[in-house]
Amino acid sequence: MSTTRLTGDALRVTIFIGEHDTYHHKPLYSEIVHRAHAAGLAGASVFRGIEGFGASSRVHTARLLSLNEELPVAIVIVDTGERVRAFLPQLDELVESGLVILDECQVIRYAGRHSGGRSGRRSGKEKQA
Repeated sequence: MSTTRLTGDALRVTIFIGEHDTYHHKPLYSEIVHRAHAAGLAGASVFRGIEGFGASSRVHTARLLSLNEELPVAIVIVDTGERVRAFLPQLDELVESGLVILDECQVIRYAGRHSGGRSGRRSGKEKQA
């Protein structure tokens, strides 16, 4: 199955970590995304939280004026159940402190329906005929 045509039954893995978590001096979220890409998974995205708490029970928030605040980060990866489960040992290696959630889901993929750009509208920079 081609990873670019995922539609139908899928498995979503969501990994919750702190934004300052690292792996070999690199952001942990970046390492996870790059490994998911190298594994050929269908997609991965990183979302930075604006507020949250975890095992420490300490609330972290972007509203406080602190550059050192450890905000939550969620990495979401979606692919077939078989491919996601094959990727889980890499998460075991990478995630020392965090939460990993698996959800069965349905994927509906929209792509390439419009010619000439995302909305089919001119950008203003294009020369009109």
